[in-house]
Amino acid sequence: MGKTSKQKLQGDGLKIAVAVSRFNSSITQRLLKGALTSLTKLGVDGKDIDVIWVPGAFELPQAVRRLAETRRYDGILPLGCVIRGETRHFEYICQAVTCGLTQLALQSRTPIVFGVLTTDTVEQAAARAGAKVNKGAEAAKSLIELIHTLNSIKP
Repeated sequence: MGKTSKQKLQGDGLKIAVAVSRFNSSITQRLLKGALTSLTKLGVDGKDIDVIWVPGAFELPQAVRRLAETRRYDGILPLGCVIRGETRHFEYICQAVTCGLTQLALQSRTPIVFGVLTTDTVEQAAARAGAKVNKGAEAAKSLIELIHTLNSIKP
């Protein structure tokens, strides 16, 4: 059996950027709170977390790309929420955001995770941004683990 790697969830010394969508802010603010709580519990110093706000989920890939281009961050966490409405707009936005962030994650040397909720109802979104289950907190933990995992893989 080859080498097995399991990373510690330790954020000491890491510089993190969080890009947050203002659209559906009652949800995204809760995602952000969960992410910030999680990051600081894992040892990331509050002064090493930069938060930027963008108008909506569609703008997240553009902001994340610019953040990655600065090369100032060990990892980037985009947070947003898209809730299905009465038109096909939901599908277009979800596809654009998912494809955009996926392309960035594959092309960038900076670790990027997916912290965007795509739900059918406000109630579903609220349940995923709550105190018991908070996808922002879960995405923050995933980002810390991914940073250490990618740093452990030598080219």
